[in-house]
Amino acid sequence: MDIRPLRIAGAFVVTPRQFPDDRGVFLESFRGDRLAEVVGHPIGVLQTNVSVSSRGTVRGIHFADVPVGQAKYVTALTGSLVDYVVDLRVGSPTFGRWDSVVLDAVDRRAVYLAEGLGHAFCALEDGTTAHYLCSTPYNPGAEHGVNPLDPDIGLRLPDGVEPLLSPKDTAAPSLAEAAEAGLLPTLEACEAFAAELARLARSGK
Repeated sequence: MDIRPLRIAGAFVVTPRQFPDDRGVFLESFRGDRLAEVVGHPIGVLQTNVSVSSRGTVRGIHFADVPVGQAKYVTALTGSLVDYVVDLRVGSPTFGRWDSVVLDAVDRRAVYLAEGLGHAFCALEDGTTAHYLCSTPYNPGAEHGVNPLDPDIGLRLPDGVEPLLSPKDTAAPSLAEAAEAGLLPTLEACEAFAAELARLARSGK
């Protein structure tokens, strides 16, 4: 398993080693111990989500309050998608920037993003199934969104794709509006939360 950082601090792309034979393929899709080595603390999984999307569906940009936030580990079980990590942490040197990875059922890569980062994806095929491991359960009072079509963020959607958004994502504020409303996490809060997770792991709690 190869784990490499993306251009946004706190986000990684994971490429598993696959073992094909005449029966099919075997791979380790998640290794919490290996991921903890690069993240700096264990990755708890308290909820898993599955979404099935038609071509052009855009989900996100979603994030949660920090603390506690919600770290995510995202893979594509079927089909393919472009996965986006957006830095929404006020005070970060890459605030407002993003990076992306194509996730599919061929290379079977995954993306990990830490608490405080924004997440979105665009499905490239009908029936694309995304699978998420989440560090915390869904908390509607702490969940927020930023409009994925905000030109100030400038997510580069795939050529020839007509974006299909939910009413909630369509109505989500721009990055500037979310910042003005005080919805965005700060880099300081995210770093302090990560440090506390690492401290608890060292203490065995």
